[in-house]
Amino acid sequence: MLDIRIEKTKNPKPIPGPDNPLTFGTIFTDHMFIMNYQTGKGWFDPRIVEYQKIALEPSAMVFHYGQEMFEGLKAYKADDGRILLFRPDKNIERANNSNRRLCIPEIPEDLFLEAIKKLVKTDEAWIPTKPGTSLYIRPFVIATDEFLGVRPSDTYLFMIICSPVGAYYPEGLNPVKIWIEDDYVRAVKGGIGEAKTGGNYVASLAAQVKAHDEGYSQVLWLDGIERKYIEEVGAMNIFFKIDGTVVTPMLNGSILPGVTRNSCIELCKEWGLPVEERRISAEELFTAARQGRLDECWGSGTAAVISPVGHLRWMNEVIQIHDGGIGPISQKLYDTVTGIQLGRIEGPAGWSVEVK
Repeated sequence: MLDIRIEKTKNPKPIPGPDNPLTFGTIFTDHMFIMNYQTGKGWFDPRIVEYQKIALEPSAMVFHYGQEMFEGLKAYKADDGRILLFRPDKNIERANNSNRRLCIPEIPEDLFLEAIKKLVKTDEAWIPTKPGTSLYIRPFVIATDEFLGVRPSDTYLFMIICSPVGAYYPEGLNPVKIWIEDDYVRAVKGGIGEAKTGGNYVASLAAQVKAHDEGYSQVLWLDGIERKYIEEVGAMNIFFKIDGTVVTPMLNGSILPGVTRNSCIELCKEWGLPVEERRISAEELFTAARQGRLDECWGSGTAAVISPVGHLRWMNEVIQIHDGGIGPISQKLYDTVTGIQLGRIEGPAGWSVEVK
């Protein structure tokens, strides 16, 4: 066991009641995890303390050069009272992949997982149990050197905070409307599109505002070179069911390798559905829709789990998918993934990790 110091708050906050809508990302638990890094010393002083403000110099490198990584996963309360994490090893693996790309020191996997478990256990009372709710876990690293110059930092803070949440989209499991962006570009192969870092998300804001103004929930990005191949939604990976085959864009260096994406692919294959990870153009997609061959579309991600897509807009054309309602594969994936997360369905080995 790792020696993580725990200093519990003497001023606990009121825990939201069952009628609180738990608007995503707005409420935070009593405690947070912090650990420091220093070149030559490594990661040190892991501790759980009261959720609090952090003090940084205005010259801290994270403010000027964007050297930071974040992750997102969830904890669930099973019907029998167990606390379950869903595939945390995949999030930790992705976090360290992001760290390598961003020149941030990797975090030992056993320490990373132990930090998550101990923080979740400390704030166990904050895990909501109302259907559709969970405890969202946000690990992140920021560069803290007090220096105005472009180089990797020598010091970092690794922190984890938690937030009880409801549905990510106001629509819940009702189908969302997605805007295929044909002006702005988010990422290109060789860049940082496959890393989970703030730069990818700030690059999406202008298009997202434009889409919201037109009544759409999210932006679906095209590739940054040819500007014609589907990549991913701002907060989700994307799937299509065309002629009975499940199709999703292949990982190409500019797409985030989603944990839920991987889970959907594995489950669909287990159910005997043909699955293709490949390039798919917006023109191919809309041609399939015009010919009645696009049966279903959904997004996948930690925040939303499964989000069915009812309408897609590209250029000046809007298509309606599956009569604008949720399709059978989307529903089955949602029921199965959430069933595994809540301990009601036994998933593949290693997908559920208990916090004790």
